[in-house]
Amino acid sequence: MAETSVAHFLRLFAWAVLCIGSAGLRAAELSVTDDRGRTVTLAAPPQRVVSLLPSLSETVCELGQCHRLVGVDRFSNFPAALQKLPQMGGGLDPNIEAVVAARPDLVLIATSARATERLEALGLKVVVLEPKNHADVQRVLRRVAQALGQPMAEADRVWRHIDAAVSAAAQSLPAAAKGTRVYFEVNSAPYGAGASSFIGETLTRLGVQNILGPELGPFPKINPEFVVRANPDVIMVGERHATGMTDRPGWKGMRAVRDNRICVFGLDESDVLVRAGPRMAEAARLMARCLTDKVAPRALQGPKP
Repeated sequence: MAETSVAHFLRLFAWAVLCIGSAGLRAAELSVTDDRGRTVTLAAPPQRVVSLLPSLSETVCELGQCHRLVGVDRFSNFPAALQKLPQMGGGLDPNIEAVVAARPDLVLIATSARATERLEALGLKVVVLEPKNHADVQRVLRRVAQALGQPMAEADRVWRHIDAAVSAAAQSLPAAAKGTRVYFEVNSAPYGAGASSFIGETLTRLGVQNILGPELGPFPKINPEFVVRANPDVIMVGERHATGMTDRPGWKGMRAVRDNRICVFGLDESDVLVRAGPRMAEAARLMARCLTDKVAPRALQGPKP
């Protein structure tokens, strides 16, 4: 009888251990719904991640998980550690062979990329995310944290820091800069940053006016004559696209050009400004500094002794 009881106990113990182990495996599974509306399930938190969009690469690192990245697109250059990783082509059309060779257990890619279906057909787990406005930045932080098995509290902490820093940048602006009419050119085609873009949203939070209204879309192609008629107080443009801008017909007579109120951002600064990601707060500070320097130098320097 005693032997029977012992055997029964051992069977129950083995069954309990098996159940606990199975529950642990189920708990380790991760599911995340991406921007396609598809739910991607991972058997365990991914340890080898390929990111094919700079803002996603920066998000992974901002969550303290840079060490999981084993490859990035050629534009992912921040933080500096990413520049030592294998580059896997452009984000829109990555090098499929290089991605597969990296043996990732997760690929982060933009909605606009053309390689998603092929990567999935090769058996890779692919999460499609692309932040396009401030709300998206917060949402993508949470989705990436979820995909990496990180606490939502960490993603929320990062977002609160970003949001508070954008507000602080707005509060740093002198009163004289409020209401300034701004044109932000993102590409010399020219394309501008409309009010509904993440850049436009930052300008709005800073308390200035975008000459490109929301009805034009996030990044509309602009007739240069439109800018002349709008006659902005300040122009913001990256160094890559500033050459020849003021030689356009009628531009030399605009207030911003005539009064030298053009902020030309360096290459590194431009990367910060045109990426909807964790460095959005730094972008707000760059814009605020431009407005302070160009519109309200007296407010910045204070009264002369």
